[in-house]
Amino acid sequence: MFETLKNIFGVFWDFIEAIVFALAIFVVVYLFLFQPNQVKGHSMDQTFHDGEYILTDKLSYRIGLPKRGDVVVFKSPRNSDVDFIKRIIGLPGDRVKISDGKVFINGQKLDETAYLDSSVYTGPQSFLSENQEITVPTNRYFVMGDNRPRSSDSRDFGPVAPSEFIGKVFFRYWPIDKLGLTDSDSVSGK
Repeated sequence: MFETLKNIFGVFWDFIEAIVFALAIFVVVYLFLFQPNQVKGHSMDQTFHDGEYILTDKLSYRIGLPKRGDVVVFKSPRNSDVDFIKRIIGLPGDRVKISDGKVFINGQKLDETAYLDSSVYTGPQSFLSENQEITVPTNRYFVMGDNRPRSSDSRDFGPVAPSEFIGKVFFRYWPIDKLGLTDSDSVSGK
């Protein structure tokens, strides 16, 4: 009888050790490497849709700089309890201008055909007016949603500091038919 109890306790103890180990790995991964996020709203329609689930890479920007075209999750400048998902359009030092529904970076029309239909009109908002050119400050990034008419973004609240970034979107895991990597070269709603 004592041997049976000892075996049962041993199995139970092994189970508890496995659970604690798995939780420790999960905490490390969640805090330092990857974070799950749910897309809320329609500001990235064409690329990401309301209700989709994505993974955010929290390590990339600790070892490298954000690039134009990266899709990032960051804390809303107006409410830190809300996470936004947007695409980096302007880098520090870039001159950004909106004219006739198109985005210009450093005087050149930005090629957005990989993620926007040619019919998408990019209008001005309260921070960036039509034909006004702004220079993105040092250590700031100009971000926009892919669904320009329905996006509150840097055109409205100005450039975002990378300290507000949670990370770069790299994987979509729901819905299952869209499962896969979402690097800036392959993230397209078309």
